[in-house]
Amino acid sequence: MGDAGEGLIDADARIQELADEREAARRERRAPKPQIDPIKHAEITSLKLGLSELRRQLDATEHPVRQKQLKAAVADVEKRLAKLEPANSKR
Repeated sequence: MGDAGEGLIDADARIQELADEREAARRERRAPKPQIDPIKHAEITSLKLGLSELRRQLDATEHPVRQKQLKAAVADVEKRLAKLEPANSKR
């Protein structure tokens, strides 16, 4: 008979867990979400992809003039990214 009592306690604990999860979900839905500018987000994504391609090319090239060009391009893209991204987030 002790097993039946344990089952009820487990069921009550699970019911309370579900109620807590639902309450947390409700609070999350009500909380205002930061507005994301889709154009700015697309520009950041594009710059990050371009930056990764420039770095790949820089790693692959051996010609000093091309390396200089790529380093300048990487610096420019990093500067543009720094202006667009929020100060507290990092790549």
